[in-house]
Amino acid sequence: MYIEFRHLRTIKAIHEAGGLARAAEAMNITQSALSHQVKGLEDQVGMDLFVRRSKPLKLSAAGVKLLRLAERVLPEMEALEEDFRSLKSGRSGRLHIAIECHACFEWLFPVLEQFRKAWPDVDVDIRAGLAFDALNALQREEVDLVISSDPEDLDRIDFSPLFDYSPVFVAAASHPLAAKDWIEAEDFRDEVLIAYPVDRSRLDVFQMLLMPAKVEPRAIRRVELTAVILLLVASNRGVTVLPDWVLREVKVSSDYVTKPLTKNGVTRRMYAATRDDDTRKPFMAHLIKLARAEPVKLQRA
Repeated sequence: MYIEFRHLRTIKAIHEAGGLARAAEAMNITQSALSHQVKGLEDQVGMDLFVRRSKPLKLSAAGVKLLRLAERVLPEMEALEEDFRSLKSGRSGRLHIAIECHACFEWLFPVLEQFRKAWPDVDVDIRAGLAFDALNALQREEVDLVISSDPEDLDRIDFSPLFDYSPVFVAAASHPLAAKDWIEAEDFRDEVLIAYPVDRSRLDVFQMLLMPAKVEPRAIRRVELTAVILLLVASNRGVTVLPDWVLREVKVSSDYVTKPLTKNGVTRRMYAATRDDDTRKPFMAHLIKLARAEPVKLQRA
């Protein structure tokens, strides 16, 4: 037996119209064409689907079973077709994000809250456990966007610039280094450096200052939360280096001092990495636009 979607639509239309003539009119086909379609369907099933000479036209037991199938299947097909139309138009899709920048949670969540309201049909998720293999996961289509400050030349991957930021030294106001105008690599040699629990090659202070100078801090203390890092710094348990957008509260607190790294300061750029065929999608373009604006607000706060 071979049943097509058009067969299910035919059964449903005739049942709702109560006769071939009205059903043919609703389906915008001739009555003879509809009768031929019904005959072919009955040949497929091997039994009558309608009680002949009944007014209105009634379904047989076999016809009722086919109608029940139509009532289950057709709405699902219509929903699937609408999903495909939404995907094609860019109204819906998947946006799974991996973050190589630990501190980026500070500005990403406000961005996603704005994005959620504008694109409610996009499936948004932050994928845990991919921080150290995020770009490979992007190429494998396990994630759709990676927040990274380390662009690479990868096939089919676009790196869209988001914003520039400055890694800033933070210490307690009573710390001896608070008197300096800027901080150099050697200043870390006798310090406990409080940092996020990520590989040191992904920490700005190591990548841009300590590793080139071959300087090792006295100790490194790993802390997950920014608020706890700042609490420990204020208690003189160590020093830290954080992106300038994180420091909006520190700027107005007498418990801390902030200093540039090196005399001229250092600057890094954050990127949104996406597959090239996704970069042009309307919802992706909007997310990138929001991601460029929110950190700037925090830097100016």
